[in-house]
Amino acid sequence: MKNTFGNNISVTLFGESHGNAIGAVLDGLTSGVEINEEHIKNKLNLRRPSGKISTQRQEQDEFKILSGVFNGKSTGTPICIVIENNDTRSKDYDKDIIRPSHADYAAELKYNGFQDYRGGGHFSGRITAALVAVGAILQFVLEQKGILIGTHIKECAKIKDANFNNLIEDIKLLNSLEFATLCEKTKTNMINEIEKVASNGDSVGGVLETAVVGMPGGVGEPWFDSVESMLSHVLFSVPAVKGVEFGAGFNFAKMLGSEANDSFIIKDGKIETATNNNGGINGGITNGMPIVFSTVIKPTPSISVEQNTVNLKELTNVKTNVTGRHDPAIIHRARVVIDSVVAICLADLLATKFGTDFLRNDK
Repeated sequence: MKNTFGNNISVTLFGESHGNAIGAVLDGLTSGVEINEEHIKNKLNLRRPSGKISTQRQEQDEFKILSGVFNGKSTGTPICIVIENNDTRSKDYDKDIIRPSHADYAAELKYNGFQDYRGGGHFSGRITAALVAVGAILQFVLEQKGILIGTHIKECAKIKDANFNNLIEDIKLLNSLEFATLCEKTKTNMINEIEKVASNGDSVGGVLETAVVGMPGGVGEPWFDSVESMLSHVLFSVPAVKGVEFGAGFNFAKMLGSEANDSFIIKDGKIETATNNNGGINGGITNGMPIVFSTVIKPTPSISVEQNTVNLKELTNVKTNVTGRHDPAIIHRARVVIDSVVAICLADLLATKFGTDFLRNDK
């Protein structure tokens, strides 16, 4: 079983959706790093549900740091963060009726019926709160090094947002927003469409686009630990992510080489590329340009529309419509999770290249 990601800086997840608590252990972070608890609270607030477009399960996400921090600084030992579960309603879940597109049946095959099925157990998106907590620590650390991460809802319910323009200003804006679109009108239209879909008991997905600025060049490996493969690894670990593309991504299939190539230029005495179709990565290694990629978030599988499934105990075909409290869309909550796992991955890559002390605020 594997619940840990990272080489020099690693994160281990634990807990279940309806268990006593969820949490994470962040290991490998050097000593003397400022741990900004207000920053953690702010990021957790961006993940929490709100309004008609989110689940009505209301967890306060009050976290406790049990180890690894003393007088507001990291000690260099493992940092353990715990978040209690309080607003659970386990009666909504039936172990024998497997929910379409959930992990119920796969979990049954892997854990031989011993898994905690309530609320999806260890597979639940609830666990991402712990990811956000530790990711917030590392995102704050990266910001002190001039590395900024931001994500917007590029598309939802067939409605498209504006494109990135001024990356630094756009990222700062997005990190202050509960519903992260670059265009205010787009936000209104998306929310209206999500509410409409929710009223019919259905759900929607979408596309998130992420940009990273300030990442130094020369980070990553040419083959199995390329920046793309490491980021893809951690991104596909986020529930509901079903696709990742870097830079122009699948649009490369429509281009000629003369259109796809990023020409090199000198700008302000530095080497840059005139375009960024490759998303800031060549040969698996950062080239100093912004890292840009998109992730596809599938529609929330918990819907009240009647669907076909089976009864595990009786081995019969049955009809089901998922009851309980669920999100008609999770894309607006998922974007801070994406930012968090990206911070975890980039911090690990930087520690691999420059050593763990590189992340200390005073370096």
